[in-house]
Amino acid sequence: MPRTAKGRVVVTGANEGIGHHLLRALLEDGYLVAGFDVDGANLRPLQERYPDRARFYECDVTVDDDVETAVDAVIERWGGIDILVNNAAIFSFGRFEDQTLEDTRREFEVNYFGYVRLLRAVLPHMRDRGSGIVHNLSSGVGLVGTPNMSGYASTKGAVEALVRSLRFELHGENVWCTVMHPPLTNTRSGAELGYPESMMSDPADVGRKLANKITSTDRTIYADWQTRLGLALVRRFPVIVRKGTERFEPPQDHGSD
Repeated sequence: MPRTAKGRVVVTGANEGIGHHLLRALLEDGYLVAGFDVDGANLRPLQERYPDRARFYECDVTVDDDVETAVDAVIERWGGIDILVNNAAIFSFGRFEDQTLEDTRREFEVNYFGYVRLLRAVLPHMRDRGSGIVHNLSSGVGLVGTPNMSGYASTKGAVEALVRSLRFELHGENVWCTVMHPPLTNTRSGAELGYPESMMSDPADVGRKLANKITSTDRTIYADWQTRLGLALVRRFPVIVRKGTERFEPPQDHGSD
């Protein structure tokens, strides 16, 4: 590892959105950063710009061999992984009855089992070395639910439970698992929800805020105080979720007199 580098970080789902801007911010801060994704169109230019500190590895987090090969390559190149950011995620938008079982399976394969595969590949190295942090991107919908995103919300709820369990198992070791909560962000997938842009955060700003907290070992890491307050409010007053998502509900046919 170059003497000037702050640490060695892996970010999944790093080609676009929050993951991409988090990776860019970490590079600006002097970290060695490896981006894992099925697409490297936005990562290859960064590898050319930072040839000593940025790497792209083509990796489908639903494929065991891809994950193991990419993790082994990072460890071979840089000697270890200090921080893992599990970020890769997908969602299928639609009412529960309109979603197929395959839709939900696919969401779990990426959003939950993708995290588990990375954890299984990276945690043994961190535990052998006696240090490491794994951040797992979560979402408020995993805590409070939302209409038309039952599969995605379920995956994020599972991630929350996974992290709580792992923190018990890792107690006493200098290896940490966290959940990171970004705000509603204007990413390509986020834009599909149809919220006004004024209600969504800029992904570059969110990536920078999370990069600033990359060494935190708190169980729950919020991008900013507004995100923390917003989640506290909707958990305390669930009616806020109902009111805020009424536009997603189809009109009710009450029949005729």
